Amino acid sequence: MTISAATRDALPRVTYTNINADFTGLQAMLDTEIPAFRARLGGVIPNLIGGRESTEGARFEMRSPIDSEILLGTCFEASPAAVAQAIAAARKAFPIWSRVPWEERLRLLEGVGSRLRAMRFELGMAALFEVGKSRFESVGEAEEALDMIPFYAGEMRRNEGFHRGLTSAIPGETGSTRLKPIGVFGIVGPFNFPIAVPINMICCALMTGNTVVYKPSQGAGLTSSLFMRCFLEAGLPEGAVNLVCGGDETGAALIAGAVDGAAFTGSTAAGRDIHAKLTTGGYVKPVIAEMGGKNPTYVTRSADLDVAAEGLARSAFGLQGQKCSSCEVAFVDDAIYDDLLSRLKQKTEAMKVGNPEERDVFVGPLISEDAGARYARAVSDARAGGRIVFGGNRLSSAPFDRGVYVEPLIVEGLPGDHAHVKRELFLPYVTLQRFSDLKDAISRGNAVDYGLCAGFYGRDQAELDTFLDQAEAGVLYANRRSGATTGAWPGIQTFGGWKNSGLTGKNGFGPHYLPLFMREQSHTLMAY
Repeated sequence: MTISAATRDALPRVTYTNINADFTGLQAMLDTEIPAFRARLGGVIPNLIGGRESTEGARFEMRSPIDSEILLGTCFEASPAAVAQAIAAARKAFPIWSRVPWEERLRLLEGVGSRLRAMRFELGMAALFEVGKSRFESVGEAEEALDMIPFYAGEMRRNEGFHRGLTSAIPGETGSTRLKPIGVFGIVGPFNFPIAVPINMICCALMTGNTVVYKPSQGAGLTSSLFMRCFLEAGLPEGAVNLVCGGDETGAALIAGAVDGAAFTGSTAAGRDIHAKLTTGGYVKPVIAEMGGKNPTYVTRSADLDVAAEGLARSAFGLQGQKCSSCEVAFVDDAIYDDLLSRLKQKTEAMKVGNPEERDVFVGPLISEDAGARYARAVSDARAGGRIVFGGNRLSSAPFDRGVYVEPLIVEGLPGDHAHVKRELFLPYVTLQRFSDLKDAISRGNAVDYGLCAGFYGRDQAELDTFLDQAEAGVLYANRRSGATTGAWPGIQTFGGWKNSGLTGKNGFGPHYLPLFMREQSHTLMAY
């Protein structure tokens, strides 16, 4: 970048909640740096196997969803043979890395964190072009990734490496228990959070002594190549961390390969498929998965409706609704329904749809033509089953003709058993449902296959207590202007789901996540 490190470090941090901060200096820097970053795009992005670059496999181009004429880079589809090589490299590195004292592992990974900090704006801009995120979302994700390693390192230290003494039954006997690494983890990441989510999974696997083969989403090779080099440059053993790009064939080869466990973030269908494959065969292997969500929000008659409307709009339409935590259904008290709907429509109308390179764009493009086709079907279904309050159109004339740009969609009047009320859409879409009894509304919101996030707006303590007691989700939020169901941050909100939203019952970003990457061993020793 063209500005000094001191100037960059003086800029304010973007989080998902500091929506009222003064980002004038940051915006001015991005005005200069985004065009310069764009001019550098288009290079070759090799896989990284055993500490070395690999160009084995068929070439494929990554194009930006912002503009199909923007070539992000050329990657290589790792073949099953290349994936096997990466797993073998990780297997070879495991006895070396797992025997490094945990304190030394933390030191090396904190070096990774320093490198990530130095390139956080490059990472943010890479996500902007790779995913179509707004400036706010992109830089915020890079900043979020910076807090992963310090948080988990603190957990390792607080738990003394997860090694503790036990009581003794007889004189001369000592007992202890410790959590030990499992082996080689195959890690599969999503397209929508190509920095923070994989770094979360990778750093936890490495911190606990495992080695890693990482396969990003097919279009996420740019961000992956940037942050993976931070791991390689920090002094980890060759093969401790490996990168294999590609599509479904590469992912299938990884999960079918000689891995000892898997960590995954993505759709419920894909997560369940990975779980099925790793829990059959010779022995059951651990699978850590964060999957889909419907993320209902409840707005009561005591709510601050301006706060609720903004929180709903930001949660439903941030990143074009392409978050597993996006609010897709809102249950609204009859008494304030019309007022809330009017405010939500006004907030949504004010959200600019466009190229996220620009300062004031909130809603960028959908990730692909497939997503655009899903949007078109959702619009047709909404018109048939209810009423479209706002949106429903694809923007196809210049400058929107080389990407999938659509209007945010607000729908009302759907029957309670409609698929749009029950199933995840992963689109900039929210449907409103009326209620007169909060307990009944929460019961309806719980009656889905997911249990990731849920939100609440209201100033009545009894109603809030009802929500906190009865909502079936792993992440609950109340009265947040910055997002009804979105915005988790390491050490501040844990993130994970119940039912078909998760497999372990333990959340990432919190104190119970690291142990998922380890297994327990008890030692009982008699003096001799």
